[in-house]
Amino acid sequence: MASSLTKDSAAPGTPGSEKTFFGHPRGLATLFMTEMWERFSYYGMKALLPLYLVAPGGLHLNAATATAVYSVYVSLVYLLALPGGWFGDRVWGPRKTVAVAGTVIMLGHLTLALPSSGTFFAGLGLVAIGSGLLKANISTMVGHLYDGPDDPRRDGGFTVFYMGINLGAFAAPLVIGTIGETVDWHLGFALAALGMALGLGQFLIGSRNLAPRSTVVPTPLSAAERATTLRKALIWAGVAAVFYTVVGVSGSYTLNWLLVPLTLAGVVIPVMVLARMKRDKELDGTEQSKLSAYIWFFVAAAVFWMIYDQGGSTLSIFAEASAENSVLGWEFPVSWYQSVNPVLIMALAPVFAWFWLALNKRGNEPSTIVKFSSGLVLVGASFFVFLAPLSIAEGGHKAAAMWLVAIYFVQTVGELTLSPVGLSVTTKMAPAKYASQMMGVWFLAVTAGDATTGLLSIAGVDLNKMGIVALEAALAAVAGVAIYMYRNKVKSLMGDVH
Repeated sequence: MASSLTKDSAAPGTPGSEKTFFGHPRGLATLFMTEMWERFSYYGMKALLPLYLVAPGGLHLNAATATAVYSVYVSLVYLLALPGGWFGDRVWGPRKTVAVAGTVIMLGHLTLALPSSGTFFAGLGLVAIGSGLLKANISTMVGHLYDGPDDPRRDGGFTVFYMGINLGAFAAPLVIGTIGETVDWHLGFALAALGMALGLGQFLIGSRNLAPRSTVVPTPLSAAERATTLRKALIWAGVAAVFYTVVGVSGSYTLNWLLVPLTLAGVVIPVMVLARMKRDKELDGTEQSKLSAYIWFFVAAAVFWMIYDQGGSTLSIFAEASAENSVLGWEFPVSWYQSVNPVLIMALAPVFAWFWLALNKRGNEPSTIVKFSSGLVLVGASFFVFLAPLSIAEGGHKAAAMWLVAIYFVQTVGELTLSPVGLSVTTKMAPAKYASQMMGVWFLAVTAGDATTGLLSIAGVDLNKMGIVALEAALAAVAGVAIYMYRNKVKSLMGDVH
């Protein structure tokens, strides 16, 4: 499939220089297709997950527990991106790490496809581990295709790669969601495994077109470091095994024995990582100042993702129980709502890029802080919109599908205002010592937000109640206004970053 999109290279000397993929190195086709199929498998399973958790034919959990499981799973995917990047840097190299990751993800989906509830959480764990291993390393390999950060094709290459993510995310709920909801849940999970198998096959076949440096381990562990790391891992694994064996034998085991430690880790680890950086005496005054400014963005981003990621849990569970999932009399599966965001991203991202450029030419482009605060206000506004269908449902009626589409629309506009800016400001404000680690720190904001949602759900908070939704909406709006009001202080801490 990828070869039909290639042509002669206009820039000989780059990896895969005999052909190009839309004017980019041929290896981009391999990574584009791999990521597209991996995202197809991930978002398809993710669209089914909350519905399967509450369905009588699934695990039949209550809404709070289902939301907790979903939130913990998503937070783990982003949390594990840090050790995933570490494996690529120090153990296997990016190419081998991605191959192993694809295999683990595929096995995870196959485990989910088994008609046994006893293996379900093991399957979720495998998918989370594999996604964490893959996430940072495949993006690293895209960068390897270009001649350094100043290569004029680099930004365009990542844009093409990003389109692959959204194509997979758009198609997955339409295919996997439909089969899972209307035919058989486990067949849907099996289709997710097939998607990852196609991505893994594409990667293995096309890996000859990747840059040679993708096979290199940048900073390999010494023999002593390897032994120490293995010993520590075995000790912690042993402690966990003994603890859960004792809990299980005592007959007191419940799902919360697993969920609570994972959600607490999702909140505590991001705080520990930032605190360790702030205590680093090797950072100069300018770097410390920028790090202080970055904490503002990090906390605000955690609030943003706490609300935004409920689009896959709280909103899906509401739609299943209380929405009229039809348009002009035509009914559709609930999982299809998860295709709204990626199709809006593909439609609106070029518009936003053009809009910011047009404002920049006029000298009117908003600052990073204003864009960021706007994103927070918008995600808060999306939950204020959510109050309308909640009110309709409380009146004993089904809410129209377009209410949910409107919520996803507002959230997507907020995402395009905040997420690209967050990625950009992360790279600009990273201390030199932590340049390669800061993208993992940005992912930890997602971890913290989803872990907070998990903790609320475990505590028994009903996230589909009007009072809670209004409180979350107000929290995001207040956070956005606070950043705007303190914009001059944050600007001063940012130094030369604007």
